[in-house]
Amino acid sequence: MSDSRTPAQIEADIVRRRGQLAETLDEIGVRVHPKTIVGDAKAKVASSVDQTAGRAFVAVNRAVAGVRAQFVGMDGAPRLERVVPVALLAVGVVGLYAVSARRRRG
Repeated sequence: MSDSRTPAQIEADIVRRRGQLAETLDEIGVRVHPKTIVGDAKAKVASSVDQTAGRAFVAVNRAVAGVRAQFVGMDGAPRLERVVPVALLAVGVVGLYAVSARRRRG
């Protein structure tokens, strides 16, 4: 196999390949630099936190919508048959807590 390139072409090819090699080595140096590694890790953690927060928001939003649906009708009016018992229960619990706190003091 004979090379039909001229010495100038061979030299130009060597110079081009050296440039490519230098770029590759620079890129590797940037990738393994501690600041780059830390920055990449921070970005991954931030992304994970954002995803987790987004999922939590969706879950809470669904839960709130579900609870709201139990106490508010489709027309937006309160469902008294459910609101009144819960309100009475809440008043009872607060009353028991107040009586308990009063007994502890006196």
